[in-house]
Amino acid sequence: MGILKKEYLPHYTFKDYQCWEGRWELIEGIPYAMAPMPHLRHQYVSNKIAWLLHEKLKHCKHCKALLPVDWKISGDTIVQPDNLVVCAENIEEILKAPFLTKAPVLIFEVLSSSTRSKDKVLKFNLYQDAGVKYYVLVDPDEEIVEVFQLKNKKYEKQATFKRQGRFVFEINGCEIDFEVEEIFT
Repeated sequence: MGILKKEYLPHYTFKDYQCWEGRWELIEGIPYAMAPMPHLRHQYVSNKIAWLLHEKLKHCKHCKALLPVDWKISGDTIVQPDNLVVCAENIEEILKAPFLTKAPVLIFEVLSSSTRSKDKVLKFNLYQDAGVKYYVLVDPDEEIVEVFQLKNKKYEKQATFKRQGRFVFEINGCEIDFEVEEIFT
């Protein structure tokens, strides 16, 4: 890291985060700007994922699909996954809170040039440590989808799809039968 060492960097907390303007993520006290807004293709794919998750979960009483919301993992780590699924017996109570504190069971991150490294490395490890059952990386430009599942506290790649393919997410008694091609068309 050269002359700039981690101990020299400021360490921010959730209290600081709440005062900031614009969109930010805070990971282990280090702020990450969420600007500029994602490109049109990124937003299109993310919107399709959100719609498909909502449709596939509409009969599930305990699971809800969400767009980016603040997920407070700890006092110095707050992230905003692109698409997520939260499941709980008290799901309606959870949805009334100002931010999420429970780990999602499924997260989709749509890659962009500015977030690719953070999503593939930093968030991969963060979500793995937080106990997110499924982590899905979506590359909207290459039309590639990678599915990881938490097994023995480590992510194992379950599948890589190029534009088409099918994966069934098993979540709390619900199944999400996901056709990859649907998010790119």
